[in-house]
Amino acid sequence: MGCSRVLSISLFALASAVYLSAQSAPNPSPSSQPPAEARTISLTVPDSTLLQIALDSEVRVRKVGQPIHGRVMQPVYVFDHLVIPTGTQATGHIVAIAPVPGRTRALSALNADFTPARKLSVNFDQLILPGGRTIELHATVVPGSGQVIQLATAGEHQKNAVKDAATRKMEQARAQWHDAMKQIESPGRMHVFVRYAVAQLPAHPQYIDAGTVYSAELSRPLDFGSESVSAASLSSIGTQPPPGSLVHAMLLTPLDSKRTQKGSDVDAALSQPLFDKGRLILPAGTRLRGSVLQVRPARSFHRNGQLRIAFRQVILPDGAVQTVDTSLQGVESDAAGNVQLDTEGGAKSTPSKTRYLSTGASVGLALIGSGGKNDVGTAGPVAGGATGYKLIGIIVGAAFQNHTYAILMSAYGGGSSIYRNFLARGREIVFPKNTAMDIGFGNRTTLPMPAADRGPAR
Repeated sequence: MGCSRVLSISLFALASAVYLSAQSAPNPSPSSQPPAEARTISLTVPDSTLLQIALDSEVRVRKVGQPIHGRVMQPVYVFDHLVIPTGTQATGHIVAIAPVPGRTRALSALNADFTPARKLSVNFDQLILPGGRTIELHATVVPGSGQVIQLATAGEHQKNAVKDAATRKMEQARAQWHDAMKQIESPGRMHVFVRYAVAQLPAHPQYIDAGTVYSAELSRPLDFGSESVSAASLSSIGTQPPPGSLVHAMLLTPLDSKRTQKGSDVDAALSQPLFDKGRLILPAGTRLRGSVLQVRPARSFHRNGQLRIAFRQVILPDGAVQTVDTSLQGVESDAAGNVQLDTEGGAKSTPSKTRYLSTGASVGLALIGSGGKNDVGTAGPVAGGATGYKLIGIIVGAAFQNHTYAILMSAYGGGSSIYRNFLARGREIVFPKNTAMDIGFGNRTTLPMPAADRGPAR
């Protein structure tokens, strides 16, 4: 009993000493904690990055080496830093003018066009930043670019569309697009009319329209130094953005309503960072992964193709994957394609209204050409011939004054116009690689990435 009592008293004394020592020890204050370490970000725009450059004035094509001038239409970011703002000047030149193939030249001559358009190759070799700093540019223009581009937005043509947060942000994106286009020299109506009239002449010059957008892919990186980013700023990456957030991305997977299959994977990368109340949520370069939900190729009777995609995963810089609920809110496309997005982000090509005008003109000439000699005099054979191959039709119609020939050529010309504009296969939806898109976010939850898939995003 004595030994037990001594042991108990000793343990109690030891516990009391430990407790009193803990109470007397000073508590560390927040100010005594080591400061968050800053991370240095290299502001290097990697090679293969795409620059969208639009010509800011019309160019009459004359010779190889002819200078051209444009403006950068989409800002370029590295992580969370803007390095090339919208409106940055770009200079370049025409590097090649391809000869016209013999078959194309012959068919154009039959249509009384002796100067068919030649394929051009251009290059941009210098950027001039707003502050006047010049940067040597090594970039290759992507084949197939060089079109006048329009911005199609979801619900733009729906008068009663509900204006949620994403819609309001998309209106801001449209305003930014129009502000960028204000730097492009817009031709007046008279200029457009004169240009159209000149284009109808048998011999006419070739122009590159103002607003023509070229996609220039960097073959060498651009170095803008480095910047320090605090750990506090990095800690918010990957947190949930509020519903209605809008991100700007570049498509990495080319899409075509004729060849793309339903369920095919689709990848994109953020071209601009996403901020929420000053916090960095998603840096530029973050990957998006989704799939094709619906696809319908173009069909006969001028029914155009349709395409619907959605991104369901965000792949963060550290490799973590988050599931997301998104919809396509805006997309840049060839203006000639007349692409429209519905309120859910589905893309379709709408028929051009000019098809009624061109078909009406052809049918009108056909009616004149098929009229009797007593009704239209000598105008019938010439007008009838003009609705077929212009050159042969006009010459034969004027030389022989054969109204039977005029009727045949009128039927051919009017019928072919009706077929092209109303009966033939419609236009496909085509989104090439590096197509600029605006993607709206809804709800999202975080999922762990499988260990086997922790490699880089495709």
